[in-house]
Amino acid sequence: MSLVLPSSSAALDHGLSRKSQFLLASGAGLSVASIYYSQPMLSIMGDSFHTGVTETGLVPTLTQLGYAAGILFLTPLGDRYDRRRLILLKGLLLTATLLLCSLTGTFSMLLLTSLALGLAATVAQDIIPAAAALATDRQRGKTVGTVMTGLLAGILLSRVVSGAVADWFGWRSLYAGAALGVLLITLAMWQTLPRFTPASRLSYPALLRSLGQLWLQHAPLRRAALAQGLLSVAFSAFWSTLALMLAARFHLGAASAGAFGLAGAAGALAAPIAGAIADRRGPNQVTRIGSALVMVSFALMFIMPLLSPPAQLAVIVISAIGFDLGLQATLIAHQTLVYSLDPAARSRLNAVMFTVVFIGMASGAALGSQAFACAGWNGVVALATLAAAGGLIIRLRSH
Repeated sequence: MSLVLPSSSAALDHGLSRKSQFLLASGAGLSVASIYYSQPMLSIMGDSFHTGVTETGLVPTLTQLGYAAGILFLTPLGDRYDRRRLILLKGLLLTATLLLCSLTGTFSMLLLTSLALGLAATVAQDIIPAAAALATDRQRGKTVGTVMTGLLAGILLSRVVSGAVADWFGWRSLYAGAALGVLLITLAMWQTLPRFTPASRLSYPALLRSLGQLWLQHAPLRRAALAQGLLSVAFSAFWSTLALMLAARFHLGAASAGAFGLAGAAGALAAPIAGAIADRRGPNQVTRIGSALVMVSFALMFIMPLLSPPAQLAVIVISAIGFDLGLQATLIAHQTLVYSLDPAARSRLNAVMFTVVFIGMASGAALGSQAFACAGWNGVVALATLAAAGGLIIRLRSH
């Protein structure tokens, strides 16, 4: 039996049931996974279209840019229209775009569909404010953390799944299967979610103008977005080049590259804990500890040239666990902080922060490919460590 409530305000009195939280977490995970499937498959996709490292690196770069553009121009609509209806429309659009990716016959068309895929995948950023709106004030951090566990697990496990499927069945099969999964979870959310009463009556142009006003009005928003954006540069630089490095240095395929996502996925389990700590002690302390952990985890990989090949792989696993744990804890704390600034503007606050985050993701993919081409893996590690250090400095200077 589906849970259909008359409005989001009714749900606020009781919070979200575990079933609803699981459904939203699954929806967020499957949606956002769509923009990361390509990363372990880049060498296979490059061979398919006979493209080099720099050209192939455009696939995740354009996907991340599409995601950033979608967050900026589409996510604010959640404050103006029923989020349940937006989730349905975007989910169906994402399904269609994934199918197009599986059918594309030219590299230029793949780049175009990658951009469109990023735009449609922003349905994940409608799901998160929906969870925040339906949660009680006392449990908002924990609820957002639970839903974010699904989103973060989707990011990390997407690499495991895509790497294995690409090796066995080809990269096109991966996108076709993902389309089916997104379609099913979209229909399930449509049946389960309540209708949402719009929090704003602003016109679309006014909504977009208000994004700049929110940026200027809230210093905590600026600090959260910039710090998380720098951490995202580091995160994306690593994952966008890992498959290329493993193939060149260790002769490992897409499945092996994707399997490293299992190491990072362990960190996703800490998301609800980070949210609960942010509820009790405030988010600032969590952001500082998380940022420091990200920086140290990336810096650890500087010792790789001194080690044997098996030990080098072990260091990558340890680093992946560490920086994913730190990044996820910081993200949950930043979201808890940002959502508390103005309840009537949660979608727009979310849009501002994640626009900066995914500009960081796109920049990390582009800069990581360039660093790898020019300076090898040490160049990627240096880029990631410096970017994470920048995020930590911002958090240490906040009050």
